[in-house]
Amino acid sequence: MSHRTLIIAASITTALLAGSWGLERAIADAPAFKRVELQRHDLTIPDREAVVARAEFATGAATPKHTHPGEELGYVLEGEITLEIDGKPAAKLKAGDSFFVPPGTAHLARNAGKGAAAVVSTYVIEKGKPLATPVK
Repeated sequence: MSHRTLIIAASITTALLAGSWGLERAIADAPAFKRVELQRHDLTIPDREAVVARAEFATGAATPKHTHPGEELGYVLEGEITLEIDGKPAAKLKAGDSFFVPPGTAHLARNAGKGAAAVVSTYVIEKGKPLATPVK
């Protein structure tokens, strides 16, 4: 192997390693969204259950676009979020605001403020279905 080929190979390897480390670092540093289920109970309505969950958004975090198999009734605990529901204009919500998402409607939320944001939601969903399903 020539000296020039060795230098080129070493340069490519170094670039790939640096790029790989940068990608891993970017993923690790990506803003976080976390949903924590607080309680789940059967309802007197056949085949329905209620789920209460707290959603936490780091600065800049967003949910992927998704649907729920039932209604979502939410309340912004802290911070500011932008809620985008298909068929409606985006809504900017702040602590103390509430919102409603109809069943099966694609939507997403993102932190629109400069600090963390948190929401508590109650879902009335079909029993046995996943709480959220990503939209493709």
